[in-house]
Amino acid sequence: MIQTIKSLFTRDLYRLKREIELYQDEANLWIADRAITNPAGNLCLHLVGNLNTYIGAVLGHTGYIRHRELEFSLRNVPRSELLQKVDETLQVVLHSLDQMQEEQLQEEYPLLVFDEKTSTEYFLIHLTTHLTYHLGQINYHRRLLDL
Repeated sequence: MIQTIKSLFTRDLYRLKREIELYQDEANLWIADRAITNPAGNLCLHLVGNLNTYIGAVLGHTGYIRHRELEFSLRNVPRSELLQKVDETLQVVLHSLDQMQEEQLQEEYPLLVFDEKTSTEYFLIHLTTHLTYHLGQINYHRRLLDL
């Protein structure tokens, strides 16, 4: 199961990089228009912060400190920096998961994130779906604004 989860994170973090790279106009990464309040650049920062927190810091003990409010308020971070952050996040995720044993997946996730406790396996699967949800938003954002 760990290998499957690693494969999903690898696939979708590469897809995230590709979406960010595909913006023809880098400035479009930061456009919030009508009901789109979180542009692609902020969603990318959010995904990086989310994975570095819940996998890197909690499971991998990296010492990462999250500044969630900045994930949604920072603007005009250069595309090259976003791409570097995604690359670094992938390495953190893979390294953290490599340190885990399969039996740890059935243990309780160390933080209470939802209304009730979950297994580590459940929470990691949740993180993969969270990534793909925002990846879809970024894809639509790009296609709407970057014609």
